[in-house]
Amino acid sequence: MLWIVVSIAIIALSYWFLIRPLKYWSDQGVEQGNPVPIFGHSLGTIIHTQSFADMVQMVYNIAPGARYSGMYQFLIPTLVLKDPDLIKQITVKDFDSFLNHRSFIPEDVDPLWSKNLFSLTNQKWRDMRSTLSPAFTSSKMKYMFTLISESAEQFIDHFLKQKDNIITIEMKDTFTRFTNDVIANTAFGVKVNSVRERNNEFYLRGIEATDFRGFWQNLKFLVVITCPALFRVIIKKLNLQNPYLIANFQYLGVTFFPKQVSIFFRKLVKDNIANREKHGIVRPDMINLLLEARKNGFKHEEREQTLDTGFATVEESDIGKNGTVKQQITDEDITAQALLFFFGGFDSVSSLMCFMSYELGTNPDIQEKLRQEIDETLESCNGKLTYEALMKMKYMDMVISETLRLWPTAVAADRVCNKPYTIEPKNPAEKPIHLPKNSVVWLPIFAIHRDPEYFPEPNRFDPERFSDENKNNIKPYTYMPFGAGPRNCIGSRFALLETKALFFHILSKFEIVPVEKTEIPLQLNRKSFSMTAENGFWFGLKRRENNKE
Repeated sequence: MLWIVVSIAIIALSYWFLIRPLKYWSDQGVEQGNPVPIFGHSLGTIIHTQSFADMVQMVYNIAPGARYSGMYQFLIPTLVLKDPDLIKQITVKDFDSFLNHRSFIPEDVDPLWSKNLFSLTNQKWRDMRSTLSPAFTSSKMKYMFTLISESAEQFIDHFLKQKDNIITIEMKDTFTRFTNDVIANTAFGVKVNSVRERNNEFYLRGIEATDFRGFWQNLKFLVVITCPALFRVIIKKLNLQNPYLIANFQYLGVTFFPKQVSIFFRKLVKDNIANREKHGIVRPDMINLLLEARKNGFKHEEREQTLDTGFATVEESDIGKNGTVKQQITDEDITAQALLFFFGGFDSVSSLMCFMSYELGTNPDIQEKLRQEIDETLESCNGKLTYEALMKMKYMDMVISETLRLWPTAVAADRVCNKPYTIEPKNPAEKPIHLPKNSVVWLPIFAIHRDPEYFPEPNRFDPERFSDENKNNIKPYTYMPFGAGPRNCIGSRFALLETKALFFHILSKFEIVPVEKTEIPLQLNRKSFSMTAENGFWFGLKRRENNKE
């Protein structure tokens, strides 16, 4: 008799904790597909049968024609926003109700992650956004352009010195070395040459900080994201105000950044700041801008005369434009922002460069047209690239904009409901959707960018979508490579400038060509949380006729 009671209890508890939560959306009349107990819609990414981008496409396709669909990150219900007008409503018009991203690592455990702009919440986020925003305007990009262009020239010189007519390289490895050098130079004030000094510590720490490959890494990352309540309970039970216990909790692998990465960057920034203050050193880089904000504060330029970085550039909201510094900026704050800048730029920007290389290498007619524009630009500025000349390159901007449409580095973006919110019905089949506080909504960027309703022949690489004649026909909030609303990516200008500068210098000297190891069509890697190619991006740099010895 006892075993029957126990069995019934186990079944009842299993239903209550594992099955019932997966009826959340269907109970509200929202289509949700077929979530798997415990894993929800995340099973494919865990067992590597599906890339993260494929999962986003899958949940987007659950309810064709609907304004939204339901999905589950493990047991956490998430509303997938599919309608551009609804996305605008939530990310812009009602932004105060959806102010934050999901937080998943408590500040005491990993302050370098919790104090960065992406993780900050509520007023702390507003204050830091207004503090950092003036450092990412187009005029500040022009301020940093010299350092970026110098890094690109140093990068290209390395390959020009090689004797081979076609130099075979794996683009991801190569471009992360370039983005590493640019960020070291522009954010941390450190000069390195990672294509020559392949094992320099700055680069190795970058690889360590951004490595999400493998089953256990993906599982840890996804579980920490989707089960934040579990870790808060552990912290409370273990009384993790104790530094010793915090260190042990970090040892278990719960921190976002590995311990040695945090130690390295803290020391780097601290020593850098001390050296600048002692010797009065001023460089056109991010640390200098943050030190300036800490000392005097500075405001967003309301009427910039500088050319902006392109169509994909996000518009800064009034939060960034009108804010002033309201908090003391500590060395820890500076380190956290610089490390976020590094984390975003190291992997995301190099991924953009890889996908752009793939498209140029497999579409030689488009590459030839871009090279012609580069040659004309180089001639117009007498062989020395300027910021203004680069920003005037229309076809370059079209190519990058289309790359970001087809291969957005932000596959999806989230928002958390700060207070109870109701999505009112718009179509006859809809019911009001009541979102309690802390509900999660998703912007399925990858899937919206590939929706044929908004972009005909969505899987075809066609820069003409972003020509002067066509780009104004793109429906607002269907193109969001850097997110939407005030919580968009603050570094869009930097990413675009860095990518344009590098490809200008590459294509002025080389052609990007397929080689024996090039995989066409490209297959997304299902073992990596970030979007990358299954077997790497292998291409050749072929010397142009005017650069052959």
